[in-house]
Amino acid sequence: FPPLVTHMVAVGERSGQLEQMLEDVAKAYDREVNNALERMTALLEPLMIVLMGGSVGFIIFSIMQPIMMLNEMAGAQ
Repeated sequence: FPPLVTHMVAVGERSGQLEQMLEDVAKAYDREVNNALERMTALLEPLMIVLMGGSVGFIIFSIMQPIMMLNEMAGAQ
């Protein structure tokens, strides 16, 4: 177990409030997980926007390229 858990369990056993200490440890780890998820979400949102923009740009390019090729072939005759 991480040092925080072992220390909190030891303190809880000595003070007779093991249940309260375990709840505090659970809350601390819950906050840590929530913070990590918020950071990950904050990093993923801009990345997803860039990927979606790239996808839209690729689709537009795929539609426009054949149109431009037909335009060039029609102008060459």
